Amino acid sequence: STTADSEVIVQLLARSRERSIEERLIDALSRVKGAFSLVMQTSDSLIAARDAHGFRPLSLGRLDGGWVVASETCALDLIGASFERDIEPGEVVVIRRGRIRTLRPFKSEAKGAFCIFEYIYFSRPDSNLNGHNVYDFRKDLGRALAREHPVVADLVVPVLDSGNTAALGYAEASGIPYEQAIIRNHYVRRTFIEPSQSIRHFGVKVKHNAVKGALQGKRVVLVDDSIVRGTTLSKLVTMLRNAGANEVHLRISSPATIGPC
Repeated sequence: STTADSEVIVQLLARSRERSIEERLIDALSRVKGAFSLVMQTSDSLIAARDAHGFRPLSLGRLDGGWVVASETCALDLIGASFERDIEPGEVVVIRRGRIRTLRPFKSEAKGAFCIFEYIYFSRPDSNLNGHNVYDFRKDLGRALAREHPVVADLVVPVLDSGNTAALGYAEASGIPYEQAIIRNHYVRRTFIEPSQSIRHFGVKVKHNAVKGALQGKRVVLVDDSIVRGTTLSKLVTMLRNAGANEVHLRISSPATIGPC
């Protein structure tokens, strides 16, 4: 009835023949294939569940004697809650009247399938995932990139904002100065999800602009976190050259394969 894919779970929940809300949710989720991390509220409880592959994160925290669930640990920091633990793959947590109950109706997969893009792009840098800080992880990727793909250059320039941390790591490991020579308009949404190429091209123009004074006559290392369509990067390289950069060396921090994907 809607365009939200999570409606599938709500429809299955409504059609379940089980009696309790926990049993109905488990019944509904057992019919679903794919990745999900969800939190739902009933009249007297808060229920959180994570798919058996552990594809997306889900965190459990404490707040003033009660419990809180969030998709990222930074959300716990913002409200003054303390992080307790990650909700495990295949786990269902039921919180009712201040008490927490753990169910494990789904067998967790032996080989995890945590989405690596959480570390590279989706999550905020101030979050922790699977015991690793996202900021440190991205900076380490930049350092590794500088070691594996060095270049003689004058500036390391990030593609804001997701390339910031990797660019800092690249600059630190290479000894090349870091410079935010591209300014981003934060009122423009992601361009790679737009439906047509012409709209994406226009969005890139509106979203970014170069600082000509910082780029004139310089050899630039342009660092981004990943390549989705390539629309933004091709336009940014042209933008830097038009702003006076003599050379533009593109470096992508997202590795080809890393960990269990």
